[in-house]
Amino acid sequence: MLNVYPYPRTEGATLATDEGPTLRRRRLGAELKRCREAAGLTQEIVGRHFEWHAAKVTRIETARVAVTARDVKDLLTLYGVEDEAYREALMALARLSRERTWWTDYRDIMRPGNFVGLEAEASVLRAWEPVLIPGPLQTEAYMRALMRTGRASDPPHHIDRRVALRLKRQGRLTAPNPLTLVAIIDESAVRRVVGGPDVMNEQLRHLLDTAQLPTVTVQILPFDAGEHPFLGGSAALLEFRETTHLDVVYLEGLAGDYYEEQHSEVARYRDEFERLSAKALDSRLTIKMIEGLLR
Repeated sequence: MLNVYPYPRTEGATLATDEGPTLRRRRLGAELKRCREAAGLTQEIVGRHFEWHAAKVTRIETARVAVTARDVKDLLTLYGVEDEAYREALMALARLSRERTWWTDYRDIMRPGNFVGLEAEASVLRAWEPVLIPGPLQTEAYMRALMRTGRASDPPHHIDRRVALRLKRQGRLTAPNPLTLVAIIDESAVRRVVGGPDVMNEQLRHLLDTAQLPTVTVQILPFDAGEHPFLGGSAALLEFRETTHLDVVYLEGLAGDYYEEQHSEVARYRDEFERLSAKALDSRLTIKMIEGLLR
């Protein structure tokens, strides 16, 4: 691990380079934003200085694009950052953030925003699903039934690749350093028959089995729980160990995907997840409901 202090130095803040490329890129963007603001420069001024497209600085700071070590060097020079160790650390981070990883080969079938990369490096995923069983908990047959319906025009090999990607993502639940999953599922999702009775029964049994993992919590929100702030669609809160300032909320909807990274807003969503969890059935009652549906 390589630790350096932000410039200007901030008590207790460190920068690590032993993570995956997605988190590295987000760390780098946050550091470059901190340096720009310390220099008293706007994104527009920086963009004009380098004759870049107006949105490039924004995209660098929000980790929407990878940045080269040379660009980092030039930016730090413009910002007046002279700490050589810090400069070298950020340039190293830029190089590391461009490395290929297992999900790189699936980029052509991934949604914009790289949720898969964030999920692969998160320590905790809090998910709310109002209609379907959450992806990390789906069986292959359930996945295929959904994809045959939602992507009827896709050739079979595209469906196979999407299934392979989702199954590989599920490996985080049983990895040596497993993802902690807290899934809150609307009652409609466990009652809606997807793929026919046999596929759905297998899915419900899989849900019971997976709920026994020590790092997985499954809760059902019953119909009589009433209204709540997440009625609009599915939501996910991704948390990163020791870097809570990089936690992010992902909202998926028909109009498009949205990522919320403002610390105050992420904190608000975390509070809402806690309230939703309090409204949902606890693990024991959730298991009892699922078992009842299997009889």
